[in-house]
Amino acid sequence: MRKQLLLGWLLTFSFIASYSQALPLREQAGVINSILEERLNSVLPGVMVKNGIDCWIVMSREYNEDPVLRTMLPAEWLNARRRTIFVFYNNPVTGDFEKLAIARYNVGGRIKAAWDTQRWPDQWDALINLLTTRNPRHIAIDSSADFGAADGLDHTDFMELERHLPPAYRERIISAQPLAVGWLETRSPMEMELYPRLIDFTHGIIAEAFSANVIVPGVTSTEDVEWWLRQRIRDKGFDTWFHPSVDIQREDSPSHIILPGDLLHVDFGITYLRLNTDVQEHAYVLKQGETSAPASIRAAFARAGRLQDILTSQFAEGRTGNQILASALAEAKKEGIQASIYTHPIGYHGHGAGPAIGLWDHQEGVPGSGDFPMHQKTAYSIELNARSEIPEWHKTVRIMLEEDGYFGEGGFRYIHGRQTDIYLIPRNNMDGKEITY
Repeated sequence: MRKQLLLGWLLTFSFIASYSQALPLREQAGVINSILEERLNSVLPGVMVKNGIDCWIVMSREYNEDPVLRTMLPAEWLNARRRTIFVFYNNPVTGDFEKLAIARYNVGGRIKAAWDTQRWPDQWDALINLLTTRNPRHIAIDSSADFGAADGLDHTDFMELERHLPPAYRERIISAQPLAVGWLETRSPMEMELYPRLIDFTHGIIAEAFSANVIVPGVTSTEDVEWWLRQRIRDKGFDTWFHPSVDIQREDSPSHIILPGDLLHVDFGITYLRLNTDVQEHAYVLKQGETSAPASIRAAFARAGRLQDILTSQFAEGRTGNQILASALAEAKKEGIQASIYTHPIGYHGHGAGPAIGLWDHQEGVPGSGDFPMHQKTAYSIELNARSEIPEWHKTVRIMLEEDGYFGEGGFRYIHGRQTDIYLIPRNNMDGKEITY
């Protein structure tokens, strides 16, 4: 029955997606909860077994939610309630996996209430009883020096946990970093059914923004386009995790008013169904008599596309972000590409947990998060730039590209293609013929 309901939601989603419009909230909740059930039943046990950790505690108080806990709440829960405590226990002998809440009621359909308030009026006592009954080898908590999203246990809750635990159990406390990162970075099959549509929405909105429907040369400013993007996503029923940016590179003096001959760049992403997108693309504003961007700009764009290929060819399971970065930069240097790479995981957060592959100001590698290994079933924003000389401008330009991709058993692939040609403004149609995804 649940599979039939999910199929119905997906069919509805596919229909509405063709019109680039978000689902009604009730249908969104159905999709979110179905995905959450899949993740709790498959992703969560998998990361715990893989890392050899038998017990994980995730807790938060209302309005001070752990980033991990927020991703585990059903769609109807907008926040934690009072103090919300989850305990995930994988019995290493029987293989039984428990998803429990020290709460008076179930949290959604899969995390069961495990608090007998008659026997244990105090919530902490109920938690300690649960732990001592199961006697786990580890007690993993969300504490991490390298990943903010895996560092969500606040100081007060940590101190209370330590105070209530018997001394022998305090020695079992370990960081849940590999569990938290594994949970956040791993994409489920249902999510990967939906992700192409989210990126399709993103590409479609950019295509509309970079058109004569929105931009009037000599009149429209970059700020106008930025706020058009913000309004457009709201009108379509989506949200965003950062304010869009639109900027100009041109031959002469800078200005925020868009003019013929400008090379435009946008950085834009949406948030929908708890997933995020992150895309950077370019457009060229035609001068009178022009039918394409100058050859030097097209060559610069192709060079940045080649840098994308160099980077993604280095992806391999078990390689760290810093190893991938160093190899890609070395190959780019051999090919004469002036490269800068700052690629990051994406999923529940725009700048997601997982291996950092450079930062714009750390091209030598990123301590901590850059030392984290790449795993399969993970998604990345392939973010980078390549500098090129534009002889007729007597200056260099940066082609700044970003497209979302997936790394799995078959290697790397772009989730919904990538920009292979520069948008032209104006162009004869809006059907995407000037750009190939």
